[in-house]
Parts: sequence; C-alpha cells; structure tokens
Amino acid sequence: MTHAPQPVRLADYTPFGYLIDSVALSFTLHPTATRVKSKIAFRPNPDQDATDPRFFLHGEQLTLISAAIDGVPFAPVVTDAGLSCPVPDAPFVWEAEVEINPQANTALEGLYMSNGMYCTQCEAEGFRKITYYPDRPDVMAPFTVQIDSDLPVLLSNGNETAPGQWTDPWPKPAYLFALVAGDLVAHSDHFTTASGAPVDLNIWVRPGDVDKCAYAMDALKRSMRWDETEYGREYDLSVFNIVAVDDFNMGAMENKGLNIFNSSYILASPETATDKDYLWIESVVAHEYFHNWTGNRITCRDWFQLCLKEGLTVFRDQQFTSDVRSAPVKRIEDVIKLRARQFREDAGPLAHNVRPEQFIEISNFYTATIYEKGAEVIGMLRTYLGADLYRAGCELYFNRHDGQACTIEDWLACFEEIAAVDLSQFKRWYSQAGTPKVSASWRRDGDSLHLSFSQQVPPTPGQPMKEPAKIPVSLGLLAGDGTEILSSTLIDLDGPSLDLTFDLAALSGGTAPDHVVPSILRGFSAPVVLDMEMTAADRALLLAHDTDPFNRWEAARSLLKEVLVAEICHGEAGQKDARAMVWNALQDFCNDTTLDPAFIALVLSFPSEDDLTQATVDAGVVPDPTLIAQVRDARMRDVGAWLKPTLEGFIDAVDPDAPFSPDAASAGKRALRNTALSLLSSPSDLARAQDAFASATNMTDQLAALAILIRCGDRDAAAAFEAQWQHERLVLDKWFMISVASAPSAEALDTAGALSHHALFDWKNPNRFRALIGGLVANPAAFHDPSGRGYDFVAKWLIRMDGANPQTAARMSSAFDTWRRYDADRQALMQNALSRMAASPGLSRDLAEMVSRMQAA
Repeated sequence: MTHAPQPVRLADYTPFGYLIDSVALSFTLHPTATRVKSKIAFRPNPDQDATDPRFFLHGEQLTLISAAIDGVPFAPVVTDAGLSCPVPDAPFVWEAEVEINPQANTALEGLYMSNGMYCTQCEAEGFRKITYYPDRPDVMAPFTVQIDSDLPVLLSNGNETAPGQWTDPWPKPAYLFALVAGDLVAHSDHFTTASGAPVDLNIWVRPGDVDKCAYAMDALKRSMRWDETEYGREYDLSVFNIVAVDDFNMGAMENKGLNIFNSSYILASPETATDKDYLWIESVVAHEYFHNWTGNRITCRDWFQLCLKEGLTVFRDQQFTSDVRSAPVKRIEDVIKLRARQFREDAGPLAHNVRPEQFIEISNFYTATIYEKGAEVIGMLRTYLGADLYRAGCELYFNRHDGQACTIEDWLACFEEIAAVDLSQFKRWYSQAGTPKVSASWRRDGDSLHLSFSQQVPPTPGQPMKEPAKIPVSLGLLAGDGTEILSSTLIDLDGPSLDLTFDLAALSGGTAPDHVVPSILRGFSAPVVLDMEMTAADRALLLAHDTDPFNRWEAARSLLKEVLVAEICHGEAGQKDARAMVWNALQDFCNDTTLDPAFIALVLSFPSEDDLTQATVDAGVVPDPTLIAQVRDARMRDVGAWLKPTLEGFIDAVDPDAPFSPDAASAGKRALRNTALSLLSSPSDLARAQDAFASATNMTDQLAALAILIRCGDRDAAAAFEAQWQHERLVLDKWFMISVASAPSAEALDTAGALSHHALFDWKNPNRFRALIGGLVANPAAFHDPSGRGYDFVAKWLIRMDGANPQTAARMSSAFDTWRRYDADRQALMQNALSRMAASPGLSRDLAEMVSRMQAA
C-alpha cells in the first residue's frame, strides 16, 4: 500500500540535535561513478535535549560505500530518505564515502552534468543527493572541499587555497554548497571594497561565450558598490565567481562565493539579447549578489521562512534597479508582474501565506507570493517607518544575526526595537493569504470632501476568515483644472473602515475648487485591489495631470480595460463614443514631449489577455478567451489608426542605425518605437513591420518585429529567423517561445505540435521546454481552445517532464490553476487533464502536490 506523503508543518519545528564544527568533502569526479568522501565534526546541541541516541542524516539516490564514527567502521540503517545510527553523547567525527551518478541526474538537483560540465543545485534539498548530511537550513558549518578531476577548471565555495582545494570560512547551510568542474573560460575583472580589500571577479562560461559577459560583469560591480552605499554591506571573500550553465531549473543560485546562473541571465550581446534580457541580467546578477548578506551570512531557520531571504532580496534588487534606471517605470513593471503572477496565485487554489504553514514539497513554494508579495511587504515596512529607520533596523539585523539562521520574528523584532513600534498587526501580511480588497468612495459636502475606505481580505484555501490587514494608502487630491491641492499623504488603513474629511478651501488657499478628484494608492503603496467608482473623465484628468507617475499609468490602464471589458461583456454597440473619449485621452497624453519614452510605451501597452480575462470575471461574466483576443486585437488596430501620425513620429524619432546601447534611455526609445509599430500593424498593413524585421541591427528590434509578423500571420519571417539563428541556443529559445505565444490562436496549437517534433527541441533542457510549453500557455486563446487540445498538449508534456525533472513539471502545472474562471465545458476539460496527471504512474511528489491542490479547489 502506498501512503500519501505527509506534510511538513511550521508548528512542528524542532532544532537539530547536533551542531557541526567543520565539514571536509572530497570529490573524485566521474560522469557515472563520482565518489564523495565526507568528514564531519559533530557535537551535541546544548540547546536541544535529544532523548533518542540515534541521529538521522538525509540522503537520496546514494550508494553507501563505507561509514565510520571516530575512525571505527560500522553499518548504519539506510532507507530511501537517509540513514540513522547510534552516536556518542559527546563530540564525534562522522566519515562516509558514497557513489553518485551525475550523468543520470536529469532532475538537475544535487550534482549533475550539463554539456560535459559538472555543476550543482542544492537549494532547497539537493545536497542530500550528494552525500549524507542534515540537509536543513538551520545547520550551518564552514566547509573545505577537494576536487580531483582532469578537467581544467575546478570551483567551489570560498577561497582557493591550492588547485582544486577550496575553503569557505563562513558557516553556511548545505543548500549553499556549490561545485563546478569543466572546460571553461573566464571573463575576469577586479573590485576593491570600501575598506580597501581586493576582490577577483570571474564569470566562467563555455568557450565561445566569453564575449557576451561584459554587461553581467558591469552589473556585478555596480551591485557591489550599491550594496556598500545603500546597506553598508561589503563583500567578504577574496574572489567572487559566477558560472553560466545551460541546464538549470531556476534563474540563478546565490551559493556563497560561487553563484551559478542559468546562461540566459548572463550572456548578452546586442545581436542576441533584447533590452528585456539586459534588464533581467542586471536585476538577477544584483539579486544573487545581494543574497551574500540577505540569505548567506544570515539565512533561514527553516524553509517556512523562505520569504525572509527571497522577499527581502527581491526588494533590494528592485531598489537597485530603480536607482540605476527609471524608478516610475520600474515600479509599474513590478506591479504588472505582481498582478499577473501573484494576484492570480492569491485568487486561486494555489494561494498560500507569505510564510506558509505547511508543505509537502518545498520546491513548490518558490512562488510569486514568496518573492514578489514578500518584497511588497518589505516595501510597506519601509514606507511605514521611513528610509532612515528602515536602514537602522537593517543595520541592527545584520549586526545581531550575522552567522545565524533566523525567522520573520527575528527580522521584525529589530524594527520594533529601533522604531519603538508594535508590528504585531503588520505581521498579518506574513500569516494571511489572499489579496486585500480596498473599497474607496467620496462625496462632496460644500467645501468638505469626505473620503471613506473599507477593506476585506477574501477567503482562501484553509483560511475562510481573515483579520484586517495594516494597509498604507498614499493619496493626493487634484482640482478639476489638474492642479494638485493635496500632495502625497500617507494614511493607515488598519481596521475594517476609515473615514476622512478634507477642507478644500483651506487646501486651496481660500476658495474651494468646483471639482476635485482623489488620486488613491499612489505608487501602489500596498499590494491590494482598489475598488473605486470613477468616471472616465476623472480618469482622463488623472492621466493628464496626476503628479504620481504610477497613478497616471493606472488611469490609462483602467480606461483601456473599461472600454475593452464593456465590449467583451456587452458587445460593440454603444461603445464607440466611450472608445473615442479614451483614444483622445491617450492622444493628449502622447502630446506631452517631456515624458520618458519608456513611460509612454507602458501607457500605450494594452492590458494582457489574462488581465482582461480576470476583469471579465470581476464584471460577473464568464470569459471567452477567443472573444477576448479578438476584441483586444481589434482595438489595438483602432488606437493605431487614431494615433497614426503620433505613432509614426515615435518610430521616426529613433535612428535604427545608431550604435546600440543597453542603457535605460536607449531601451526606452526602442520600447516606444516597437510599441508604436505594434499598434500600427495589421494583417493588411505589414510593410513597416517587414521593413523593421529586415533592417534590424539588434535583437530587440528584430524580435519585436518578428512577434508582430507572426501575430499577423506572416510565417516566412519565422522561418527566416530560424535559419539565421539556429546555432545560437538562447536566441532559438526565443524563437520557440514567440512562434507559439504570438501566433493566431487558430495556428498556435498546430505550430506547438510541429515544434515539439523539431530536431532542436531538447525537451529535457528547462529553457527549451519552458519556451515551447510556456509559449502555448502564454497564448490564452490557444491554450483554452474549446476543443481541449491545448490542455491535452500541456498535460502530456508535463507528465513526460515529470519523469525526468519534477521541479520543472510542477512549476509549469500552475497553467491549470485558473480552471474555475471558465465555462462548464472548459472546466471539465481542465479537470480531466489534471486527473490524467494525478493518475500518471510514478507521479513525483512535486507534481502530485500541485495537482492535488488544484483539484481540491
């Protein structure tokens, strides 16, 4: 009889019964028979009373060769999950030798091979596939490593003390262990810390890729300096190594002193990388470097505290990008991503706390809630306390907890002490799932304006009832002529409701304006859904005059959504006047020559099909993905025709032959040019896009033109792009993705099926798999085809991938998490797909947990 996996619960946490003084590892590398020797100095944990004299070490897919305690060989009790044995009630030295098979490790956890290179991924629980060890984040120790191999480059954590010998003096948990060995070349540079310590910097890549590392190296050096300036954190080793790996489940990993990156977040040249790639490289390099303190020097007591390192570090990398690029543009982009991923997660069967209370497979909780919502919580803390107290609280946290494995309580206690505040209600952001809904209304009474707020946190799986959250709401007031009469003011919505009254005459210096419009939730001051009735004219006023860039963009996005959803729900009849009003507001906005081109591009970008689907649900109508795609495409063409002279001016303002630069200003101009090109293009008017594709001198412009041409049915461009870039693996990933994601829904399913048989579709490579399968999911009208073919295609490939790489399969299964949105026929088809996955022989714990959570909804 097969027993269902039992959940791990936060409430059941107990410390490990032993401390570790040192770890010595020795690797003799072989593709199918790597030998790993371990020598670990244990001693009883004085803070943990161990009533059982036996102790347990995790270990999976290991062949035990020998084991000894204090030099005396013995035979421990070994299971599929690890081993146990009696140990002395005193310090002792554990020794073991195991054999592992890196070449057969398609799950890409532990030690595995990628194109002849040995590499590791140990977070969250991969180290147990390398050797027997207490594989938990609260067990920290200094490591020394010896690597024996005839490969030319042998790397591990810390400082190299001799060829193939590495010493990491800083105690770390096993999930931060790293090893790389291969035929690699380095792009090298140097950095001097604020205190004058020299640091060697290396980015290790495959031969032929070294000329694509310059931007990543520049981002690393800027990140190191920024962390010194903004957080007072210096680097603490004599070398910092990065390795680019093609086969990697995640974006990158912050292993101490040896970061391992998915190659897509390191390699860039103008010919092969888009502006978005450059932005991601800059952000991810910064993120992993910032983990050196928020994650490495101070780590998590247990995996329930994952947001302690990830949410905090995401917030830090967002700050960095905001400082080096456009802060308003960065904020808008972050909110778009938050709403698309985390709000969707919060609204469905996969909703969970920022700090979960239980899990079956921790890998399933590397989610938008942990990362993006976790970052929003840090941002709200900084908003409440102010920049100075936030910085002081961080300093106390770093000083007090250096070298420790900590909890959310440890983090918040530092700010309570520094600011002399009680953060117990604020802590609900960590313990309550769901996106709070804030309702706002206002009324005029003579010279007084009355604002009313209320909040509701919706029920989520396992949490039917919620307490009021502590919500910072930033607001301002604009007069009818666009004059700001109240600048950004922070209010604290910490109860079910709040009423405010403003004296408009006093705010205006004597005479109250005839009309006043509130600007609420400026800067998106809290991750909430704002429900507020407002006329289109008032939104147009905010778009034209609001001093808060986020709310200007929000006004435009709301205007677009309202006219599109009205047509989706009620048909085109009667919508022309409303659309004309919105198109004119966009035209007036575009006439402002002082605006950042990147900001204009965001305002002109239409809501996504998924965004419109949720808005349709919110309007009480069952969404039709095909209709939503058709309406969106038709209105994009309308805007293109309405704004044609202005859009043509945006295109002509960019010299396509100018030297490429990845800086924010240049990227913004390209973004606006390509947004304009997209709005002006249609199946009957492709000349501009075809010319842009043929004459493009950089990947940003070429890929943007390709997406337009594929969307409009021009498959010749797709074939030409494939022929041009078939030998560039990262560019070909883009081609697989865009060929399906941008295709008309009637063609996308056939295209996906054909590409799944393409000679270069290496489905075991996570990047290539995500490109094709994710490309279909990113095309809602095709994925939700009423025939169910999209569901069948994705489910079939998830089952296949699950047998090789459970993490990748489980993460992509979230494509089915919105099944409740749709009509009964689609719901049944999606449930059938989930049932087929659930019944798959040998289903992994990873995918089984995800499927069961979605089915339970």
